[in-house]
Amino acid sequence: MLRLESLEKTFNPGTENEVRALQQVSLDFPKGSFTVVIGTNGSGKSTLQGAISGALDLDGGRITIDGVDVTRWPEHRRARLVGRVFQDPFAGTAPDLTVAENLALAEKRGRPRTLAPLLRGARRGAWRELLGRIGLGLEHRLDDPIGLLSGGQRQSITLLMATLTEPSVLLLDEHTAALDPRSAELVIALTRRLVEGCRSTTIMVTHSMRQAATLGDRLIAMHRGGVYLDVAGRDKATFSERELHGLFAQMRRDDRFDDEAVALARSQYR
Repeated sequence: MLRLESLEKTFNPGTENEVRALQQVSLDFPKGSFTVVIGTNGSGKSTLQGAISGALDLDGGRITIDGVDVTRWPEHRRARLVGRVFQDPFAGTAPDLTVAENLALAEKRGRPRTLAPLLRGARRGAWRELLGRIGLGLEHRLDDPIGLLSGGQRQSITLLMATLTEPSVLLLDEHTAALDPRSAELVIALTRRLVEGCRSTTIMVTHSMRQAATLGDRLIAMHRGGVYLDVAGRDKATFSERELHGLFAQMRRDDRFDDEAVALARSQYR
């Protein structure tokens, strides 16, 4: 289980560029749940994932994973508990290493990395089988540098790497946004299979209303660093893609009204 208690994060505090990215965010994510997070630009979505992964230090609040307080743990220490896939297909792998070497690194995440036994051993057969299930012929490219693969192929392997050790938490940060439509569909299909087959608590950020409507068992909409909407189960299943576009439009209207109110308040004190 992942628990977030009163998370606070402000960028550029006390300046004209101050951004309150997280404002008293408290959420519980049951073990094995699949939550989709949406929100306008600057709503706090990526900040939330950065806080969970340890990439960002919090100003306040507490994070526990499976009952362990990890709030002050650095990112590398959380690596055994948290897997993450980024928007950039080239961000989660070492381009000059082979596919097999990247998979070996993933299996050793958060532990001393002695790769030779893995590369020589029976794991190659297991990797070949896993890659064969993707359906891109990657099982025949274990010894190719991963940097030679296409974006869709590489993102598929990155997703496989993130789930290889079944982390307690899996973070997907707009992981199909940089892909062409066909590759994005393939990666989403793989995401469904991998998430359904593991026990990781999955949190997926997306700008795709289609993905938000069809994936996951819970939907959270963030706005200005807070939770604007939180629905699960049957309530989540009732949201259509069209209704989610309407929700986005409403959040943008709220943004405009908030900005106008701030501008008016500032003008009164000039």
